[in-house]
Amino acid sequence: MGLNLTRKYSINFSLPKRSKKQIKFLIIHYTGMIKEEKAIKRLCDPKAKVSSHYFISNNGSILSLVPDLYEAWHAGDSRWKNYKSINKYSIGIEINNPGHEHGYKKFPKKQIFSLIRLLKYLKKRYYIKKTNILGHSDISPNRKKDPGEKFPWHFLAKKNLSIWHKFNEKKIKSFRNISLKDNEKRIFFVNLHKIGYSKVNRIKKKLEYSNLIKAFQRKFRQDLVNGKVDKECYLISKSIQNKR
Repeated sequence: MGLNLTRKYSINFSLPKRSKKQIKFLIIHYTGMIKEEKAIKRLCDPKAKVSSHYFISNNGSILSLVPDLYEAWHAGDSRWKNYKSINKYSIGIEINNPGHEHGYKKFPKKQIFSLIRLLKYLKKRYYIKKTNILGHSDISPNRKKDPGEKFPWHFLAKKNLSIWHKFNEKKIKSFRNISLKDNEKRIFFVNLHKIGYSKVNRIKKKLEYSNLIKAFQRKFRQDLVNGKVDKECYLISKSIQNKR
């Protein structure tokens, strides 16, 4: 599968070169900046110490910034399942979008269709599991919100590029705001850990529980992100856990 790429070199990456087998994850971000050109400049600025392998513009054009086999600096403090420091094992894709702090917008169709082409190419090239195509908030729920609740995870799941629950959307909403028993709350967080989300730090548990729930909701219950677990979230977590 061919890709129409524009190459723009960023020196923000780590040595040595990786092997193809080390690449286990594809991580999706939004830039969180108002202007596209400034976002690109920052990803190439050695003072910023951030980068990604790919950048997708509003018009759908794809920039290649860091070669795949070098570690770009996009994930930061992160973990998924038994992996820590996800930069070492991933390819990072930045999508231009102002983000939650600058007037978060719906992602243009051209952008998403280009992303789908890129994901299909990388998934095939590096034998990536669809369960390992993740958002930044999945791997860093206490720090990040991107790509956020407007990102079309359900659409990607239809393209075999993510996972989704089994429920009819109208039916599952009927369980919204129904309180859980204590054992169901415990099972919910066990399900999240089985899916791949990190465990909560008990010292900071109130805030971390809320952030973890929000990360899950931004992906699988996008029309209500409130950091509160209810019967709807519980059932979705059970369905997703069974698909991992």
